[in-house]
Order: sequence, then C-alpha cells, then structure tokens
Amino acid sequence: MKKIVLTIVLFFYSILNYSQSLDFNINLLGGAKEKTASISSGDIDNDGDIDIIIANGRHWPGQNKILFNNGKGGFTVERDLGAERLTSYAAELADFDGDGDLDIAVGNDKAPNYIFINDGKGNFTKSNTFGRPYSNTRNIKLDDIDNDGDIDILITNRVESNEICLNNGNGDFSEIILFGSAQDATIDVEVSDMNQDGFKDLILANRNSQPNYIYLNDGSLNFNNKIPYGTGNDNTRSIEIGDFDSDGFKDIATANIDEPNVIYFGDKDNTYKKNVVFDNSNLPSFSLAVNDFDGDGNLDIVVGNSPGQTEIYLNISSGKIWLENILSKNKFRTYDILDIDINKDGKIDIIEGNTDENNFYFINK
Repeated sequence: MKKIVLTIVLFFYSILNYSQSLDFNINLLGGAKEKTASISSGDIDNDGDIDIIIANGRHWPGQNKILFNNGKGGFTVERDLGAERLTSYAAELADFDGDGDLDIAVGNDKAPNYIFINDGKGNFTKSNTFGRPYSNTRNIKLDDIDNDGDIDILITNRVESNEICLNNGNGDFSEIILFGSAQDATIDVEVSDMNQDGFKDLILANRNSQPNYIYLNDGSLNFNNKIPYGTGNDNTRSIEIGDFDSDGFKDIATANIDEPNVIYFGDKDNTYKKNVVFDNSNLPSFSLAVNDFDGDGNLDIVVGNSPGQTEIYLNISSGKIWLENILSKNKFRTYDILDIDINKDGKIDIIEGNTDENNFYFINK
C-alpha cells in the first residue's frame, strides 16, 4: 500500500514540476498524395543542408521522390527518383561506393531492390541490385555490421528469411547472410550491441502473432542464440533502441498494432522482462522515433499511428512516467516517423510519412 501511495505521489510531483513545453509549426511536405512507406534524410546535393527521400508504393507501384532543401528549412524543389514506379517500402541513404556522397538503397515488395548512385550533385543513376529478388521486403536498415569500414544493408522479409547484404567496399552486395527463420514475419530490425560484448546484435519486430527476438552476434556474424521479448500477441510493427532509464543498459521501445506500446528495459542478465507501458491509447501503431525533443536530457518517443493522431511521449521520470502531447490531430495512416534537425537550429524536428494522405514536417520552435 505504501509503495502504491509513493508511486502516485511521485507521479503528480513529476507532472507539477515539469516545465518544458513543446510547440511545432506544421508544414506540407511534397505535393501529391502517395502511399508513402518510409522517409529518410541527408545532404544529397552536398550544399550543407538536409534533403529528403520518400519511398512510395508499398504493394502498389508508386513514384519515389527526392525533395531538396532550399537552405531555409523548406522543400521547394521535387524530383523523381528513377524513371519507373516501384513497390517501395524503404529508401535509405549512405555512401555505398566510398566516393564521398550519399547514394540510395531502395527496398521493394516482390520486386528487385536497387542501388542508386549519386554523381555528387544529387543526380542519381540506377545501378546494381541487392538481396534476393521478389521477396516480401518490408524494411531495410544500414550499418557496418562486419566492422570493415563500409555500409552493409539489412533486409527484413515478411515470412521469409531476412538478409544481411555485405558491401565489398565498392557498392557490390553479392555476399548474403541470412538471419532469423523463414517463419519470422519480420517488419523492422535494429542493430545494436545489446549484451555489451562488443558485437552488434539484431533486434527483430515480428507480426503475425509471433514473438519478437534479439539475435545475439557471436562475433563471426552467426546469430544462433536468441532472446525473446514482448508478449507474442503484440504484433510489433516498429522498434527503437535507447537507454530510457539512464542505467547504462539498452532498452527496446515497441510500436504495437494489437497491444499497448511498451518499453522493455535491459539489465545485466539480458532478460528484458521489466517493462512499462508508455502509450496505452491502444491505437494501431506503425512507427517510432526516439530523441530528446524537449531538451531536458531524456529520450522521448514519437508514435505514428495507422490510423490515428501522431503523439509525442515525454520522458519525465527516468522512463517510468510519460507525458502525452498531441503532435497532429489528423488521424492519418502514418507509416513512418523521422527525427532530424531540418533547419539547423539545434532543436529536433519531426517528419511524418502518410499513406494516401499528404506528408508533413513539423518544425520544433
């Protein structure tokens, strides 16, 4: 009883003493409504500001887009990426060929995945493919997972084996390592050293009422040992990694379709049993972004729902107490949330990628 009373007192104390406020300006991103699946950012044309790549289509062919920053935090120039419409679920930026500019990897559903090579000025040429063609690709993540100095590509394939495509240093990804199982309905993956052994592990978000898993790296890119987390009935759509309780161990934030959104806390035993519900709205959540949006030194969470309003949850008590803020009251089908300082003012802004609706970006004031 004393513990319950103390928890209630701490909750109201935290709320009353919380002084930070959030205020965002909303802006339209791009023109026509598309079936947007993901958004990524980087300085594509090497002019010193942040540009945007939008992956459109999902199961239906769509036109992927490049939006160029005008230098003032606006996106007034739009260009097609490639001449053909693709069933794209993801487009990510990295220097794959080592020439100093950002190239693009595009992951497509039941179609080949492509690399687009940058000429250094934001003009792209479709180059080689990566991964197995005609897979159920749902996401791609970029990381130097083998620590050889170049960027590799991880592909999540729903109800097929997932893939690690190793870069040979010149942007060729012919060497493939499979991870997970052919039964894993994997939608999202994160790369992080979860057990602090110096090797990068894989954290999977699975749908189809399957458990989520952490696959541990043995140091030779073998991922045979796995740790379950979640309930198995949560149908997790997106995950983010961060130390939300500031205890030195990495935690997992989940965006779930069928259950409330939960943080699973890491510890020295790597059990991920301790958890907290940070969002009990029970909306079908499709995407997450993690950053310090209010500048108080704690990691906060943005949740994109599909359908539903986009919400920011402020971390006001070491991951135990979360304060809800509505970013947008529009009940769109949000597929991706991106956190980035668009206008270089030191504050973290937010980009919202929606399907069958306009996309928006929110400037943090």
